[in-house]
Amino acid sequence: MPEPSPPPTPPVPLTALLAREDLALRQIAGPAAAGTVLHGAHTSEMADPYPYLLGGELLLTAGVHFPEAAGSGTRFDDYVSRIVAAGGAALGFGVAPVHDTVPRALVASCETFGLPLLEVPPRTTFAAVGRAVWQLMEHARTAELRRVTEAQQSLAAAASRPNPVPAVLHRLARHLGGRAVLYGPEGAEIAAAGRTPAGGHPGAGPAPDDSPDTLTALTALARLLVTRGSASASDTTPAGVRLTAYALGAGQGFVLGVAAGRRDPGDHTIASVAAVLLSLLTGEQHSGSGAARSSALVRLLLGDTAEDVVPLLGGERWLVVHARPEDRTPDQLAASALGAALGSPLVDLAGDVVRVLAPAGREPGPQPGWTLGVSAAVVPGRWQDADAQAARALGRARATRTALVRHGTRAALAELVPPDEAEAHARALLAPLADNPALTETLRTWLSLHGSWDRTAVALSVHRNTVRQRIARCAALLGTDLDDPDARMELWFALRRAER
Repeated sequence: MPEPSPPPTPPVPLTALLAREDLALRQIAGPAAAGTVLHGAHTSEMADPYPYLLGGELLLTAGVHFPEAAGSGTRFDDYVSRIVAAGGAALGFGVAPVHDTVPRALVASCETFGLPLLEVPPRTTFAAVGRAVWQLMEHARTAELRRVTEAQQSLAAAASRPNPVPAVLHRLARHLGGRAVLYGPEGAEIAAAGRTPAGGHPGAGPAPDDSPDTLTALTALARLLVTRGSASASDTTPAGVRLTAYALGAGQGFVLGVAAGRRDPGDHTIASVAAVLLSLLTGEQHSGSGAARSSALVRLLLGDTAEDVVPLLGGERWLVVHARPEDRTPDQLAASALGAALGSPLVDLAGDVVRVLAPAGREPGPQPGWTLGVSAAVVPGRWQDADAQAARALGRARATRTALVRHGTRAALAELVPPDEAEAHARALLAPLADNPALTETLRTWLSLHGSWDRTAVALSVHRNTVRQRIARCAALLGTDLDDPDARMELWFALRRAER
């Protein structure tokens, strides 16, 4: 499961820049600064800066391109209108060294076209203004990342509560300042939390809580999402309330709907985390797999055998998969996502290793970011054997830096020997190692890796000198030369029979 991307850098309110006493900026024209945000600062003395603006900037100029007498005609109107057309957020005019005061015609043009105009005093450099904008943006980004992190932790905690779906919706609505709704496959509301927010457009009156029009529009958006088969959809009501719908990944047609009055940069990340959690929860609660697993567990604890409970889980033959992530410690969400990718909800997170029990009908494939070891297909009575096979396959995969290693299932020449005789021979040959599982496992791994000290050390998570000492001890106990290929072949045959 891919992790949600971090939120983009939030814009900076113009009021925050004007509040910096060290800059001494003063707004002298244009609309109130409270509704203006800055996405950056740019200095230009071009007569037409339009081609060089991306939108949202504070444009800084000393008026080099304006002659002293430029106070009439359309020059200032043309200049300001081009800034507005390019999406410029505000204009900062330095009163030194070219001009002693801000030209009156420029003030009038900014009033006409609704562009905030700031006076930059002689002691304040444009570099200082630009640096202040970027500092404010960095502070805003840090605060937004902290908000998103806290929201993720809060949502994860809610998902672990006894009634997780309403808890997740409640936390999501609180973090986004709006309403969160879970819709079923037919578009019916299953659970909801929060209140419908007020309109988001400047000057719009507050919408009544739980406005029927807003809720109807959100329901329609959720149904449209199911019809289109898209991952998400968004819309805005006439009152300025932002509506977003997310298709949940359980494959059952569930949709998360969110109505919010504002749109902060991290809101999409927060809502995406909630959608992932709800996907897991709805898949668990409504697919029946959760009830089946609970019944199987209870029956095992009460004394039934694996063969008795396996009909509840589906499948006659099974695979065990051991997996380790390549660059991180796995968590429960990552483990559940891996299980979903492998087609099984039967997942166990044990330290650094995720174990998955899956029906053998679906052959596991490599998973990006994971190293996998896969057992042979077995009946339920041999699940423990398959678990050991998967562990050894994972060790071999890590040692050889292979994305996926399958336990070999072909017996070939070994099948020519009657099973009883083969097992008796194996027990006799390996008897000196019977009381030392560590030596047996080291010998098996070392032989499987063609006598490589380094790769065996990696597979067993021990030092290579430990491998050398153990193999030397095996050779002494067995009374054989492990450099002899015939001895190696016979021992490998015995170890393979001992697995059965």
